[in-house]
Amino acid sequence: MITYLALGSNMGERLELLKAAREKLAADSQIEVLASSKLYETDPYGYTQQENFLNAVIKIDTSYQPADLLKKIHHIEAALDRKRLVHWGPRTIDIDILLMGDLNITTEELTIPHKEMTKRSFVLIPLRDVYHGELFNKSLAAWIEASGNQQEVRLAKEVW
Repeated sequence: MITYLALGSNMGERLELLKAAREKLAADSQIEVLASSKLYETDPYGYTQQENFLNAVIKIDTSYQPADLLKKIHHIEAALDRKRLVHWGPRTIDIDILLMGDLNITTEELTIPHKEMTKRSFVLIPLRDVYHGELFNKSLAAWIEASGNQQEVRLAKEVW
């Protein structure tokens, strides 16, 4: 199933952590990485007393069911020393499921499509690199404009 994942890091070697997350996903026999966005330097969101993030979106094809993919993601985050200490706080790696085929899921642990994605330019701008078409009957450009925070997202000097 075609799935879009948002990746972010603002602790330690951000670029290396993003690369490691993508490599761990690609190494799984049930995941094929199809495309990667450019990297974007992003001001922190929510809790702003922290370092800037590097953000990206990857497009994958997976045979995982949503709950199993979430478990895989949590395993990768733990392997890369992710700690959940402060809501929206600093992190070595963050991986979110944005879209998974045309699924609409709401559970205690998981909401697909990601419920906050249309408010966050740090998700929408990299998503535009790998997702083509409308999102919820609007263009990505329209969602980015409506987010009002696109100035907080800049193309990063790092390349992966």
